[in-house]
Amino acid sequence: MIGIEEVYAAWRRIRPYLHRTPVWASRRLEEQVAKRLFLKAEPLQKTGSFKARGALNRALLLDRPRGLVAASSGNHAQGVAFAAGVLGVPAVIVVPEDTVAVKKEAIRAYGAELLDRGVTVENRDAVARRVARERGYAFIHPFDDEAVMAGQGTVGLELVTQVSALEAVLVPVGGGGLIAGVATAVKALAPDVRVIGVEPAAAADAVASFRAGRRICLEHAPTTVADGVRTLCLGEKTFPVIQRRVDDLLAVSEEAILRAQALLLTRTKLVVEPTGALPLAAVLEFAEALPERLGLILSGGNWAPPGV
Repeated sequence: MIGIEEVYAAWRRIRPYLHRTPVWASRRLEEQVAKRLFLKAEPLQKTGSFKARGALNRALLLDRPRGLVAASSGNHAQGVAFAAGVLGVPAVIVVPEDTVAVKKEAIRAYGAELLDRGVTVENRDAVARRVARERGYAFIHPFDDEAVMAGQGTVGLELVTQVSALEAVLVPVGGGGLIAGVATAVKALAPDVRVIGVEPAAAADAVASFRAGRRICLEHAPTTVADGVRTLCLGEKTFPVIQRRVDDLLAVSEEAILRAQALLLTRTKLVVEPTGALPLAAVLEFAEALPERLGLILSGGNWAPPGV
């Protein structure tokens, strides 16, 4: 299980290449929800999401790879493509055919080869691993990898050094890499701060797993506007970290996700994808159950309105 030492090491490793993203606030938004909100703006990270952190940390630990392969709905793909550019090696990215166009375009813009024909959420991992074997490239998992988790944990490391006296940190949950890393950092540096995961009610396998004390997997890809968290199951390596270090998980409605995304755009002028709006959606739906000073990890901004 990863510890704070691995998170610190990841931060030192990746910081020459990535941004220390800012924490934003909005008085109008705070007045609307009656909370103090500290918004960790990962849409402003290189590649437009936190995923570059974990992908680059894992890539920099590899021993002269011939190339990199990833399976992803988009953000991890861009992170791996970016990491391949840092290393100067090719990247092959496997994404489901229904991945939003803006993410596909961004992957190609980073110089990666995109494979999506016949790919679904259910088979993308198997396709990517086959490609890695055939080409002799290194496969970088989007979440179930300790180096990836440690890289994602640098988000939490930065947040608790940027904002004092937080009472809780809200984190989007898909496969669990981000929240496992963030919880590791937060609980080591500010153990009294609660770490709360948020996922769509339409894809609430993490909530079910957390309550049951065992991993519960979905049979089919869920239908949700939060396309970055359409994973079928928490990872074998992320789940024990979540069990030990995460305080609670919440499931939010599709309506709350879209409302939160719109509020972030209109109140803060940040372009945040629906997945990144999950923490604010939880504030909208569970305000009375949450403390006053909240850190919200806005995980990504790779989104464009229909027709753009």
